[in-house]
This record gives sequence, C-alpha cells and structure tokens, in this order.
Amino acid sequence: MDTGTGQPRALIVVDVQPTFCEGGALPVEGGNDVAQDVADFVRYRQDEYALVVTTQDWHIDPGPHFATPPEEPDFVDTWPPHGIAGTVEAALHPALDGIEFDASVKKGEFQAAYSGFEGADAAGKPLEEILAAAGVSAVDIVGLAESHCVKDTAIDATQLGLDTRVLRDLTAPVSEELGVAAREAMREAGVTFLDSADVDL
Repeated sequence: MDTGTGQPRALIVVDVQPTFCEGGALPVEGGNDVAQDVADFVRYRQDEYALVVTTQDWHIDPGPHFATPPEEPDFVDTWPPHGIAGTVEAALHPALDGIEFDASVKKGEFQAAYSGFEGADAAGKPLEEILAAAGVSAVDIVGLAESHCVKDTAIDATQLGLDTRVLRDLTAPVSEELGVAAREAMREAGVTFLDSADVDL
C-alpha cells in the first residue's frame, strides 16, 4: 500500500507475547493493554499495509542470555527464562487470535536476539528479505518492549535504509527511564514517532 510518498509500508508487530505481559516471565506494565490495542489497530488498518509481520522471542537454548542461576539475572545482559519455544508464553498474545499475518519471524533460538532483523521465518528467510521481496521501503513498528526489542528493531530498520516510524501509543517500555533512553537512541538513528490515530497510509 502506498504511504503517500510512493513508499510501500509494512507494519512490524514486535514480540506481542504473553511472556512480556502481566502474568508472564518478563512482564511490561500495561503489556496486556498494548496487546489489545495492537490487535484492534491491525484489524482496522491491516489492509492498508503492504505487509504485516510478527516477531517472537523463541528461545530454545540461548546460552548466557538466560541467567545462571535463573533467579539471579542482571536484567541488562542476563534475564530469567522467557519466551521458551513451544510454550503458551512464547505464542502470540491471545488478543491477536484470528488475525492472519503475512509473515511470522522467530528470533533468539540459540542466542540473544533483540531486533526482529535477527530472526527468520519458518523457511529460514530473514526479515530483511521478507520486506525486500514485498518491495517495502518503509515500516511502522509496534509492540513490546519499547525499551528493548522495539528499539533495536527500529534502529536496525533505519540502518537498512527503511523509513521507520514507531507508533508510540502501541508500545510500552520496561521502565519510564529506559523508555526515555530508548526514544532518544531511536531519534538519533532517524526513527520518527507518531500516534496510531495519526497514521496516514
């Protein structure tokens, strides 16, 4: 779908999984609300995007990404076990049930992976190739958590030359302090921000 500037735009739904919502292993405050709001936005606007892609943490054995012992993470480089492949927590959030996505990317099977661009679909095709195959040159990014995987996905997108926007009302950080730092890093990388109500495709 044309963005109004001749650029086909994709929507990337980052890690909207129970593991990052209230009740999960690494909960983000407001995560369940973000999941519902993302689902509502996708249902309403999906057909306007050239492509809608999900990413998921999908950890099998990510090595030192998981704390050892698991109850002693530093929450910087090491984390409690989360997003474990094949579990309910690693599945897409139930709010997204019934939505047919164009592609699904999983990341972090055997190593830490924050950016969706570190993942691939079931056929092994990386996110960058999926977007390129659809002729996408611009992306909108939503999901969890703003301070980590949303940030890294957005920065990687800009570094690949994609016009990148984060829909600020459809994400949430781990903490407000980390959110402020993440937004500054994204701005410095060239990411822009807008509310979902202001999206013009």
